[in-house]
Amino acid sequence: MTGMTQPDAAPSAAALTGLESLQVRLDGPVAEVTLLGPGKGNAMGPDFWRELPLVFATLDADPVVRAVVLTGSGKHFSYGLDLPAMMGTWAPLLGGDALAGPRTGLHGEVRRLQAAVSSIAECRKPVIAAVSGWCIGGGVDVITAADIRLASAEATFSVREVKVAIVADIGSLQRLASIVGEGHVRELALTGKDVDAARAERIGLVNDVYPDQDAVLARARELAAEIAANPPLVVQGTKQVLSVNTERQVAEGLRYVAAWNSAFLPSKDLQEAVQAFVERRAPEFRGE
Repeated sequence: MTGMTQPDAAPSAAALTGLESLQVRLDGPVAEVTLLGPGKGNAMGPDFWRELPLVFATLDADPVVRAVVLTGSGKHFSYGLDLPAMMGTWAPLLGGDALAGPRTGLHGEVRRLQAAVSSIAECRKPVIAAVSGWCIGGGVDVITAADIRLASAEATFSVREVKVAIVADIGSLQRLASIVGEGHVRELALTGKDVDAARAERIGLVNDVYPDQDAVLARARELAAEIAANPPLVVQGTKQVLSVNTERQVAEGLRYVAAWNSAFLPSKDLQEAVQAFVERRAPEFRGE
């Protein structure tokens, strides 16, 4: 009939083209999302933080997609935050004064990055992270928002923020406790140490370890297909019911750390960390 409003077509993952930091490939009911960078080691710059929530909102809404594999291009999953690329946005928010305007802007920026990572956890389709090489800082934030984590034997993990004078604020501190336990979270977050795949498996950060990158990606695809073969609404319901156990605690923790960092993140130690990174030297922190 003419004059009647037609319902909007369901969002399609097939339309996710032309992205700068992510690539989406469909294989039947399984979507494969690959981190592309464009920074070295798939470092997470402005394009990543803009595109990640768009991608996962689309995958959530696409009725064809039943499971998602998340992996990195090249040898590494991700070096984490692309600090030099992000400083153009952050520099005005990290000034030495304590005015409310910059602090409010910083709070909003932290919440924006948190929401980008949370889009993975909020996607109703189960997400399997296949990790090879380095998975640092923001990379750990991302995989802790996934449902299942697998690693290759050479994978290395680090909650590195403490090393650069930042309280991790995008999800790792809120989600890791339910994955690896409180004691392991505190050790990882307070030391910023590197953890190899064998230790990651022992503490439960990853479910299984495979010989190499090809093997872990193959297993992630198999597991996604196995999940996708089950009744989709029941799978989504199961994920949502499981998430109820922790989602309120995670949300409260994210709100708290955003407020904490908007008040205390700007520091001489942070400036020193950035300068040392640029100059490729060890930082000298003074607690200022």
